[in-house]
Amino acid sequence: MEKYQNILAVVDPTTEEQKALARACTLAKETGARITALLVIYDFSYEMTTMLSGDEREAMRETVVNDRSVWLKEITEQYESDMDIKVIWHNRPFEAVLSQVRDQQFDVVLKSTHEHPTLQSVIFTPTDWHLIRKCWVPLLLVKDHQWPEGGHILAAVNAGSEEEEHQSLNRKITEEAQNLGRLVKADVHLVNSYPGTPINIAIEIPEFDANEYNQTMKNHHADVVQQHADKFNISAEYLHVEEGLPEDVIEKVANQIDAELVILGTVGRTGLSAVLIGNTAEHVIDRLNCDLLAIKPDGYQSPFLE
Repeated sequence: MEKYQNILAVVDPTTEEQKALARACTLAKETGARITALLVIYDFSYEMTTMLSGDEREAMRETVVNDRSVWLKEITEQYESDMDIKVIWHNRPFEAVLSQVRDQQFDVVLKSTHEHPTLQSVIFTPTDWHLIRKCWVPLLLVKDHQWPEGGHILAAVNAGSEEEEHQSLNRKITEEAQNLGRLVKADVHLVNSYPGTPINIAIEIPEFDANEYNQTMKNHHADVVQQHADKFNISAEYLHVEEGLPEDVIEKVANQIDAELVILGTVGRTGLSAVLIGNTAEHVIDRLNCDLLAIKPDGYQSPFLE
């Protein structure tokens, strides 16, 4: 993460405790990076002022912005790191964040998270999810878990896929994990899930040996994960290959090793496929009690930039 010299930390307007700012300071202390604290605000009562003159509406907006700027300055003064502050009036926070990434060439975005009830996550699309799908630079979603020295980073890979896009993303995720591991003095674990026996096959073909199939699948994934790990000198004791859905396996292993950070790739689905399918990052984010770093594959084109 030494390459992240320009950090954008998104400020939570609902709380005095700023987890993203605190984490940004932790990273900047090690890398010398510059931090910008971004607060996106919008007062929906502003929509009810259409009977006022344009000057009166602008004065109201400026009053709110100035008030929150003072608040943000007080918040940032609590941290040791010197940082820039920016307050933007926008009714769609994710668009304000992405505009800043585009215009100011930020290397990474940090944002604190709130737990979203599962049902609401299906119906509503939080800013977190918009950023996961559309942010083309790495996105670090920060929770309460601390980053102690000697901790654990869990990198989720899809080593079983022979597609170059997946192989390239596996390398990118693992390199990111090791770079960050060196920075914060944490060890790096790899996790890889594999599917169990398809139930319909086991039912329709009586002679099908489900146990043999499972063992063959497990051995294959264990072998390819080991091959991938060997390229990065990661020892076997830090490899986790388990049957199940990726989000289930990632959550389980993260809890087992008490990971400080999970790193995974996200393809950034949008539209109807995102609603019906989602992706691993979106399924796992609410279930982790640690930070999540979402990384896009090389060549990813954000719909925000289209």
